[in-house]
Amino acid sequence: MLNSESVKAITDAFSVLTMGTNFQRLLGGLWVTVWIALVSVAFSIILGMLLGMLMTVKNKAVKIICKIYLEFMRIMPQMVLLFIAYYGLTRMFNISLSGEAASILVFTLWGTAEMGDLVRGSLESVPKHQYESGRALGLTERQIFFYIIIPQTLRSLIPLSMNLITRMIKTTSLVVFVGVIEVVKIGQQIIEANRLTKPTASIAVYFVIFMMYFIVCWILSLAARAIEKRQKR
Repeated sequence: MLNSESVKAITDAFSVLTMGTNFQRLLGGLWVTVWIALVSVAFSIILGMLLGMLMTVKNKAVKIICKIYLEFMRIMPQMVLLFIAYYGLTRMFNISLSGEAASILVFTLWGTAEMGDLVRGSLESVPKHQYESGRALGLTERQIFFYIIIPQTLRSLIPLSMNLITRMIKTTSLVVFVGVIEVVKIGQQIIEANRLTKPTASIAVYFVIFMMYFIVCWILSLAARAIEKRQKR
């Protein structure tokens, strides 16, 4: 059981969220996080579809290049890629690149690799008799691909892509290291501003940030389950 002092400490910690516009600032930071993730996912889906198709071609050189790209993106930590994009590219090519732009670039490159592998797996999972049935109906290879293979690929790809979106949203917390003012950075600012008057504010702030991430990812997980159940009907 919590004693009166513990309750007072918890209440005092959470009171920092009602001071001024602190909670609204956290919501604004969450939107920055979600926005970076959604833009990155949108580009990743488009480019990942193209990469996935390239991974299924019979050209050995193309397959090797795609494999190297995929493995590089999987092995290299996202934080290192962020530093390379934000600090390395700007100095090497003397270009102005904001933290948001660098983050979208890195997450798009990473998401494209992951989405491309998902597309490849979905394309290769389509039974061969689907191709044979299309040819028996007199369809061209292009018609078979666009009217038979792609629709089946998308059905299996949507739930898997939801998982990638949730992973990307959680990983966007790293953008704080390249100067992006998102929910974690704003949380740190609130804690620092109230460090002397509310020493336990970090408990409340990080708990709220955790719940924000949890709610967003939970909604996406529910959407993925609903889509998957609908497809099974």
